[in-house]
Amino acid sequence: MKQFIDFIPLFLFFIVYKIDPRVVDLAGQQVTLGGIYSATAVLIISSLVVYGALFISQRKLEKSQWLTLIACLVFGSLTLAFHSETFLKWKAPVVNWLFALAFIGSHFIGDKLLIKRIMGHALTLPDAVWTRLNIAWIAFFLFCGAANLFVAFTFQSIWVDFKVFGSLGMTVLFLVGQGIYLSRHLHDADPTTPKTED
Repeated sequence: MKQFIDFIPLFLFFIVYKIDPRVVDLAGQQVTLGGIYSATAVLIISSLVVYGALFISQRKLEKSQWLTLIACLVFGSLTLAFHSETFLKWKAPVVNWLFALAFIGSHFIGDKLLIKRIMGHALTLPDAVWTRLNIAWIAFFLFCGAANLFVAFTFQSIWVDFKVFGSLGMTVLFLVGQGIYLSRHLHDADPTTPKTED
């Protein structure tokens, strides 16, 4: 569910981006609606609203949500300040690669893999399965980052479509694959007799 909350600002960004640019009256001010820059402003505002609401209701945000919000504010603000969409094109690759780095780091820092910290309260799995799962998330984030970067700078006419629907599609496919993989190991859930074979 947390994965899909992150897509709410992206969907709003996509909708505004697809609107033909027009000048509208908003609270007595003339503002342009439609196109990359107004969509970026909507992305920033909606991210603040979504994550602000989560923070108020939960009294906290996950580290991944803080990272997503900060990246949105930084890359979105740079896009508006310099009037260049190049900054926004780097947001998805950088965020994905930072997530990959966090999962990589958990192999060397701390007593638990990051995926086990995230899902360990709900599942009991052999250590070998947790390791494979953590590596799968590393590969997923590295691939997503590279795919977003490639499309953003190679197929500029569709990069926004890919940023929203390509990223969503990759996430859904990966989560389905993860679910299928985990279903094979749920019978190994007895922590007193862990199995390490695949």
